[in-house]
Amino acid sequence: MVERVEIVRSHRLDGIGEYYFSRKLREIAEIEATTGRRIISLAIGSPDLPPHHSVIERLIQEAQRPDVHKYMSYKGDPILRKAFADWYKKWYRTELDYNTEILPLIGSKEGLMHICMTFLNKGDKVLVPNPGYPTYSSAVRLAGGELVPYVLNKQNGFYPDFEAIEREGLDGVKMMMINYPNMPTGQAPTKELFEKIVAFGAKHNILIVHDNPYSFIRNATKPISIMEVEGARDVALELNSLSKAHSMAGWRVGVIVGKKEWIDSILTFKSNMDSGMFYPIQAAAETALSLGEEWFEKLNSVYYGREKQAYALLDILGCKYRPNQAGLFIWAELPEGYAGDCYTFSDEILEQCNVFLTPGGIFGSEGNRYIRASLCCPEELLKQATEQVAAKYGNR
Repeated sequence: MVERVEIVRSHRLDGIGEYYFSRKLREIAEIEATTGRRIISLAIGSPDLPPHHSVIERLIQEAQRPDVHKYMSYKGDPILRKAFADWYKKWYRTELDYNTEILPLIGSKEGLMHICMTFLNKGDKVLVPNPGYPTYSSAVRLAGGELVPYVLNKQNGFYPDFEAIEREGLDGVKMMMINYPNMPTGQAPTKELFEKIVAFGAKHNILIVHDNPYSFIRNATKPISIMEVEGARDVALELNSLSKAHSMAGWRVGVIVGKKEWIDSILTFKSNMDSGMFYPIQAAAETALSLGEEWFEKLNSVYYGREKQAYALLDILGCKYRPNQAGLFIWAELPEGYAGDCYTFSDEILEQCNVFLTPGGIFGSEGNRYIRASLCCPEELLKQATEQVAAKYGNR
């Protein structure tokens, strides 16, 4: 008889739960399957609109070539690196060397993990926003780093309070995660903000990692990159993505930009963890990156129409929100006087109205009195969700 062997998972997964949306969407699917209820999800930020038709046509055209179905360069094909360089010059007024300062990614989410594994040693501390994208915290923990949350709230305009951060102490802090336009709060950046962040990083010898996927979506100001700021290359890396602004989330096309030494180091890790991107996707991404104002105007006209409908839904619920938020979501406070927290509120709306809104607490403790509504849903479905909410809460 063979003795039973118990295999225990790695300790690096301690404290890291299943991604909230993975669990919650499975729960919703079970509700629909067992009860026949149809849940309208206004939660995850997965664009439901297709890319520009020229992007799809380019993919088809290139995929028909017999010579592209092979392993590709870990560094990305020059056609895509050059397209990213041209894109940064056109929209962000930033000159980048496409041979040395640009590294395409199979999605920027993976890029966060690449950066953490490249630069963090066990015990290194990382400043992460609260509230913030949960992957920041997960990537830091998986790399062996320690989290140092910094607060974003309406009192500080959802910007970092650098004096408060310094008062808390910066011993052992090696990296800072930032994200503007911000998810989940929708706060847009300013050049002055980026100048402060770069100065903070230089003063304390902290690597700044700026995650910038939302600068073209519902952004009343022009797109801006931290790389536009003088001195940014000495302290900052920037992640960007085609997922949101080009409606290509499932294509997994992202990029890291920064100085050569850091890009080379990240490539060392990346080349041991994943492979090069399918060439037809890279070629199609080149086409996407060449799109002009007309594409973004059309895209945003759709999102602004949805925004108005989402405002109507939130008004019925008594939730308060700031105007002029950027990105794919609306960040809204729970109704004044509501006794429960965001999870109770979200579950109540789900049960009473068959509408799912994201509880803000999944992004950190500063989100406990907030919910987030996604605009990645057709306006007609948003209208239906509003009607379902009005049927239960119209007399609030």
